[in-house]
Amino acid sequence: MQGVQIYREKIWKLVEPVIESEDMELVDIECLKMKSRWMIRIYIDEEGGVSLDNCAEISNQVGDLLDIHEVLPDSYILEVSSPGLNRPLAREKDFIKYRGCKIKVTVRDKMDGKRNFRGELVDFLEKDGEKVLVIDANGKKYHIPRETVVKANLEYEIEGI
Repeated sequence: MQGVQIYREKIWKLVEPVIESEDMELVDIECLKMKSRWMIRIYIDEEGGVSLDNCAEISNQVGDLLDIHEVLPDSYILEVSSPGLNRPLAREKDFIKYRGCKIKVTVRDKMDGKRNFRGELVDFLEKDGEKVLVIDANGKKYHIPRETVVKANLEYEIEGI
């Protein structure tokens, strides 16, 4: 798992300037080690959403960068896409930006017997020297340390359902 995180960070540092130079935002990167190759998923966004052409252009540029810098030890599959309706929340600025929104959070270790929480992201703050998500799940508030969050996404809601 640690190796995956190292590759993710290397790729992030390499591709973020390219994506920003195209006036887009790097939302998240997933690195998955499969049997014989890597799966690299890069999520990009821009005001008004990204097009298929945006994804293709970034894919070409990022693919060239990954090949030139030989970031991964094996072959890889590269996917570049919009973050979609259930946008991943990966950075501190994401948690600040989406306060008041419904989210789903998975934590590393159980809290109150649960690993998954769904509710409104009430706040993202610093408490006793650590970053904490405050989530209101059906009227109960949970204070979840950021360092324990394995995955967080916006929770898309359909009105009237």
